[in-house]
Amino acid sequence: MEQFDFRRMSIYQIWVRSFCDGNGDGIGDLYGVYDKLDYIASLGVDAIWFSPIYPSPNADFGYDVSDYRDVHPDYGTLEQFQKVLRRAHELGLKVLLDLVINHTSDQHPWFLESRKGPDNPYSDYYFWRDPILKRSGRRLPNNWSSQFAGPAWEYGEERDQYYLHLFSKNQPDLNMDNPRVREEIEGIMRFWLDMGVDGFREDVITYISKREGLPNGLPWLPVINAMHHYKDGPNLLPYLRQFRAVAREYGAVQIGEAPMTGVKRALRYVCGPDRVLDMLIQFQPMMADCFLTEYLHHAFSLRKLKRAFSRWQYGLAGRGWNALYLENHDHPRIVSRYGSSHFWRESATALAASYIFQQGCPFVYQGQEIGMTNIRLHSIEQYLDVASRNLYHMFHKNEPQEKRMQRIHVSSRDSARTPVQWSGAPNAGFTSAPEPWFYVNQNYTKINVAAQEDDPDSVLNFYRAALALRKGSETLLFGDYREYHPHSGTHYLYERTLNGERIAVAISFAHIPLHIRLPEPWRGATKTLLLGNYPDAIPGTLRPYEAQVWKIEST
Repeated sequence: MEQFDFRRMSIYQIWVRSFCDGNGDGIGDLYGVYDKLDYIASLGVDAIWFSPIYPSPNADFGYDVSDYRDVHPDYGTLEQFQKVLRRAHELGLKVLLDLVINHTSDQHPWFLESRKGPDNPYSDYYFWRDPILKRSGRRLPNNWSSQFAGPAWEYGEERDQYYLHLFSKNQPDLNMDNPRVREEIEGIMRFWLDMGVDGFREDVITYISKREGLPNGLPWLPVINAMHHYKDGPNLLPYLRQFRAVAREYGAVQIGEAPMTGVKRALRYVCGPDRVLDMLIQFQPMMADCFLTEYLHHAFSLRKLKRAFSRWQYGLAGRGWNALYLENHDHPRIVSRYGSSHFWRESATALAASYIFQQGCPFVYQGQEIGMTNIRLHSIEQYLDVASRNLYHMFHKNEPQEKRMQRIHVSSRDSARTPVQWSGAPNAGFTSAPEPWFYVNQNYTKINVAAQEDDPDSVLNFYRAALALRKGSETLLFGDYREYHPHSGTHYLYERTLNGERIAVAISFAHIPLHIRLPEPWRGATKTLLLGNYPDAIPGTLRPYEAQVWKIEST
């Protein structure tokens, strides 16, 4: 089947548990999603990406799947999902599901059978290895670290062996080298595609092929010491081609998450008609205030952000297509990271303009469109994110409590998982239950959908205007990208050009007014303001966190 033109899409991500509670039990669900579909369509997006909705023990809130062919009972039923799917399609919205196939839950029937012993059909669905016997005692099969901190091996008493888990011990890695496992994945894809789903976002898909023999990693490097043995592995391309063949039968889109992947490697996957993925979710724009992970925090660097933006814009130009994002379920809120609490509205809208008008498909994460911010909880016991808890308990243990908690405040994924703030009503209008499943950010009385809905200058309506402007412009959809003033630490200037049309984007990241020298192609030309976040915009002058989008016409 011919694939739809995914390049025109903008995509709204829903992390269901915190989106909207439709049945009053304090947990977001598909009933709440159904009730908000008209709102999602009003944003001007073209597709919804659902983070995992499958049954799960929630060790990693859905990314530990225990049944790939059903819906978590907290979220509803398969019938309710089909109702959501039908209504979304009626509204012109594509629906993408999260496909989590690097690992399962340790409660998945495959793993429960596999751990019983080597003599059953599921024995080699996972990586089981004997301990290394030394005079000093039993040692782990190798020195690999989990990305959630600690060793990547957990002991299974029934087999007297260890199993591999690159993430939580509750997320054993699937052995994709086993052809029966790949056949299972094909069946899962067809199950949902036959139902009418339009494609998949594929979780850490570049990890699914491990180096033969699972050799030791680098002993001096924490957390990612063995990444070179499991990222972009020896059989990754053949496995992706196998899954691509299934997607092509349905014309489905495939978006792969690819941590620590650069442009050169990305082109192997997203380039040309024989591409195995349509887009990659890479992490480089998320590293402008940290080193490798948000937990290793440093001051925000606009230059670092711009380098990441332009590296991918230039690198994929004419060869691949970018996935554009600044927020998702795995990262703290962007206004709290790259923006300003004092210039909250201005910085939230400036950040929107910084990425939506680049070449690629923009993703908007739930609550991002109203400028939701990070939450600051008092103790680690209040945080539910397994990665945050593990990092807190394993690193910097000699630091004062206040400093350790500050690391969590700036890095925890839980800040992206607070309930969406729908109104100033109790619990932010998220639920009618006495208490929601997780803490509501106490700024909900000021930052919420209802408060912004009828305000033409709100963050929400800026996102609507930006997405509409992109959708209505062939230049913003397909034009060439060029950055100006790349070394500036105070402003970001870029343009898009197509068939003689030029659209310029000027954004301040400063707390004080700026006077900038316009790039030569912009000087002496007629300028028509298409979008801005301040009244009375003046070319060459930028107020704090001002964003200007101009049509430039030579005279």
